[in-house]
Amino acid sequence: MHALIEQLLTDRPVITDGAWGTQLQSRGLPIGTCPDEWNLLRPEQVEEVPRAYVEAGSQIVLTNTFRANRVALTDYGLAEKAEAINRAGAEISHRAAGGRAHVFGSMGPSGKMLMMGEVSEDELLSAFADQARALADGGAHALVFETMGDLAETKLAVEAAKSTGLPVVASMCFDSGADVDRTLMGTTPEQAAEELTAAGVDVVGANCGQGIASYVDICRRLRSATDRPIWIKANAGIPEMVDDQPVYRTTPEEFASHGPALVEAGADFLGGCCGTGPEFITALIKEVRP
Repeated sequence: MHALIEQLLTDRPVITDGAWGTQLQSRGLPIGTCPDEWNLLRPEQVEEVPRAYVEAGSQIVLTNTFRANRVALTDYGLAEKAEAINRAGAEISHRAAGGRAHVFGSMGPSGKMLMMGEVSEDELLSAFADQARALADGGAHALVFETMGDLAETKLAVEAAKSTGLPVVASMCFDSGADVDRTLMGTTPEQAAEELTAAGVDVVGANCGQGIASYVDICRRLRSATDRPIWIKANAGIPEMVDDQPVYRTTPEEFASHGPALVEAGADFLGGCCGTGPEFITALIKEVRP
């Protein structure tokens, strides 16, 4: 196990942060625009997000770089700014953390279908390696692939990120199938855990896709198939659309009430995804670290 992960796990569960997208939207980010570009255009607003999480008690904060791989940024006409966006993202979270929390660089999917030939393996390896390097140069302590739906893409991403020597977390999104327990490509938690462990990740996880109640079983299934620590970040329920805006109905207290069951099911790292905010982290800490 990587020394940093080992150090963090001396007192589990480790509390991560919550959502970024909904937090940036509440600070004026227009829906449909690229949040990552704000690292260059509105760094002060971006910095408010991780700072609020650190103040709420997060021991790990991510970076505003989820869409900042070159392939995904091409859709926004920002591919040539990939390095600057990632480096700035890591530096912004570093400033906000102020030595009180670790910074894990956020990396997301390419948005292209590997199996359909929309992107090649070489293109993905190159884009993820460049992103990982820029995040490392900006001072990220570790890298986390989030909301991944394609296991093949995730394994390429992990291979690319490991070249930095930083710890790598790989977190899949289970939001499909009759029982909502499979990824977009039909992968089960057990398959994901086994293959990601074999690929050499330091931490295996699940995030997004559904509310926290369903995560206890997913967590247990991940735990059964790997000896790696488990990373869990659930949504604040499934959003309802109100005036074209997603509204999350789960309260911080309701969300946090599932924390102890998740820890019992094997979660080592706990935080929130879409619709959660600093108040969810505060509530979670009260439940799992009284």
